[in-house]
Amino acid sequence: MSKVLWKSLLFSPAILGAALVVSSSAIAAPTSKTAPVQASAVGTQKQQDVVVATTATNLEQTVAVTPTTEIGQKENINSVVVTPKELAVEPALTIAQAATTPSAETSVDTLEQLNRYSNEGKSADSIAQVTSVSQLSDVQPTDWAFQALQSLVERYGCIAGYPDGTYRGNRAMTRYEFAAGLNACLDRVNELIAAATADLVRREDLATLQRLQEEFAAELATLRGRVDSVEAVTAELEANQFSTTTKLVGEVIAAVTDNFGDDVEDNTVFQNRVRLDFQTSFGGSDVLHTRLSAGNAIPFSYNPLNPEATAFETFEGTQTFNVTPDFGNDIFVDWVAYDFPLFGSARGYIAATGGIHSDYAATNNPYFEDYDGGRGALSTFAQENPIYRIGGGAGAAVNLAFGGGGILRPSSLTLGYLADNANNPGQDFGLGNGDYAALAQLNFNLGDRFGIGATYVHGYHNAGDGIFDLGGSLNGSNQANGPVVGTTFANNPGLVPGVGVTPLVTNSYGLSAAFRLTDGISISAFGTYTDVILLGTGGAEVWSYGAGIAFPDLGKEGNLLGIFAGVEPTLRGLDVPGIGGNDFSNDNGYHIEGFYKYQLTDNISITPGVIWLTSPGQNEDNSDIVIGTLRTTFNF
Repeated sequence: MSKVLWKSLLFSPAILGAALVVSSSAIAAPTSKTAPVQASAVGTQKQQDVVVATTATNLEQTVAVTPTTEIGQKENINSVVVTPKELAVEPALTIAQAATTPSAETSVDTLEQLNRYSNEGKSADSIAQVTSVSQLSDVQPTDWAFQALQSLVERYGCIAGYPDGTYRGNRAMTRYEFAAGLNACLDRVNELIAAATADLVRREDLATLQRLQEEFAAELATLRGRVDSVEAVTAELEANQFSTTTKLVGEVIAAVTDNFGDDVEDNTVFQNRVRLDFQTSFGGSDVLHTRLSAGNAIPFSYNPLNPEATAFETFEGTQTFNVTPDFGNDIFVDWVAYDFPLFGSARGYIAATGGIHSDYAATNNPYFEDYDGGRGALSTFAQENPIYRIGGGAGAAVNLAFGGGGILRPSSLTLGYLADNANNPGQDFGLGNGDYAALAQLNFNLGDRFGIGATYVHGYHNAGDGIFDLGGSLNGSNQANGPVVGTTFANNPGLVPGVGVTPLVTNSYGLSAAFRLTDGISISAFGTYTDVILLGTGGAEVWSYGAGIAFPDLGKEGNLLGIFAGVEPTLRGLDVPGIGGNDFSNDNGYHIEGFYKYQLTDNISITPGVIWLTSPGQNEDNSDIVIGTLRTTFNF
């Protein structure tokens, strides 16, 4: 008991710190990504100078360029169905950009620079050239600046508007922003003079431009210097770019985790997993994934703390970062797959290694599902219905879309086949004779808030291989030698004393549904029944079900509070001669999980969470286990 107390004290600072961060962010007023970056104290005074200076002429009053937004908007979620991971070519933006702190000198934070660079070009508010003042919906003929704007647009073409058709002329601008607009007009005037159309340029406008050019000479020189610097950097990047068709999407997870219980307990560990996904497109609508993975996140073994306790094995506490092809930080190519359009709205999927069903089939578990990444639930059980973890490896799939009008929104029929040992020419392996799993799924989106899917998976598993194992011997790795969710008996009923290990044939039937109650509340649930045939021995039944509620953007944009509960795959019926009927009496073990992902920056999140397992190993004689985790995820 003293050891448990010591570990509790060890974790308390981290938990307290996370709580303080969460509470402070909830109290702070949210900052919109679309808000302009605030000027410094000096910049504020310069804004006043500009306002005074621009009252001289119509041209000075109206050469105004509104601030542009450098951080892109978060994509609206129009469907509760999560897009398969091969289509999610880059992480979504999940944090608001903080305004620059006012000071006498310009202060640039390193993380803010990285955020702006990584989101360059994604802005939904980038300005575009206006060819007619009628394009500006917020400028009316009765406005005092209408005639001046009309003149500048039609004669000089140096006014820019936003994609939504607004000019936003009532917003304050900085001295540099005014200089940028002035520079655009100067360039246009020079073009008109060079084209021998100088009669279109009025003498008073030239005089005004000359005075403004002298007034803003320093700012114009600074802007030109910045442009020259950007052009030089761009040329250097183009000359040394990695590829014109390939982009790198990476994720690094570092987690401190431990488990607590009266009878079983492992040591506190600090583990990692790294994924580097090279995403290549040959035509713009296709994606070839070549992913490298490495990690050292060994799952808990639940070693006995009490010498009188009995050790047991279960996969109920497996966390997503435990899913790695090797536990020695060796680098493996753990996923090679190609997603491509077929005809119409149909898409094809081919996996050479590391394919899993959730690559191409909708899982209907938004926010919890992150394809075993570090931005969703902590556990493999809460991330997706265990039916998608039956089998894996190499194979192909096709996704046929239908619907799209009325209440039936874009829906799909999905067919797929994956073989665990497709690369092995041995007698009991290969594409058809080894472990395999064939999937068929109908998924319906009803309206924009409800989705439901019905899934069937037929599988074959060689003697000793687990059912829910993501593909038994993927790359010959340690992870592939054991399942990733559920109890030991559920993964291989042949391990029940007296039954005997034999090859298994499984027929699994699953339902999954998700309902977006509001923009800030999402509810999802699933259930799976697996009929197991122990070849030459008998049969068994395996059940699993769960439900969760997610609160996205709680306290801050990009944050996520998730609560999930259910029963992991558990052997509930056994029909083997000499063993008993369909009354396998071992107990249900409940999985209860809570986590809070705090989005520190666009690319860094911290997730404290707890997993509580009752009757682990589906045996009430085993004491409950509580797993505490503090996960940090870096996405780039």
